[in-house]
Amino acid sequence: MAFGADELRVLRRALASALCPTPLDHEDVQDCLRLADALDEAVREAGRLRAFLLADLGRYRATLPGSAPGYLELLQDALAAGYDPRPEDLAALRSLRERPVAAALLERCAVLAERSLRTRLAKAAPAPRTRLLALPGGRAAEEKPKPGRPAPKPDERPVPKPSEVFPPRRRPVPPPPPEERAAG
Repeated sequence: MAFGADELRVLRRALASALCPTPLDHEDVQDCLRLADALDEAVREAGRLRAFLLADLGRYRATLPGSAPGYLELLQDALAAGYDPRPEDLAALRSLRERPVAAALLERCAVLAERSLRTRLAKAAPAPRTRLLALPGGRAAEEKPKPGRPAPKPDERPVPKPSEVFPPRRRPVPPPPPEERAAG
């Protein structure tokens, strides 16, 4: 993306205003808004161009090996634009491995694909667990006797058994058969 001289002047004024906040006149505000609109349109256009390039790359890949020269050129352009090769690209390059350009691209794409995978795995991996450290205070601090005072005795209540805390469940008594209910 390149800026023209007028756009650079507007950008410089906007940055100067951001660093030293001063009120802008109406014309400067309108220039900044036009520049922002132009940047937004450039970003949208770059997205459309990328989508077209990827679709074109897919069409060439689907017609391999007949479209190998065009596919290899498009793949090089896509890689230069920051494209991460997909498994389909690696498979296509493996099938074209006898061509020197394809063999060189296969090595480059394998490195890029591995780097991309490692980055995604590093982002998805949970953070390493940190060790828990004891903090000053708490029960250990309460149990230490203070000078000149007797040590307090710890709570000596027995720990209850699970059967005391959770008594066994009683099974419900099944209802009497229908004959006994009618007779009774």
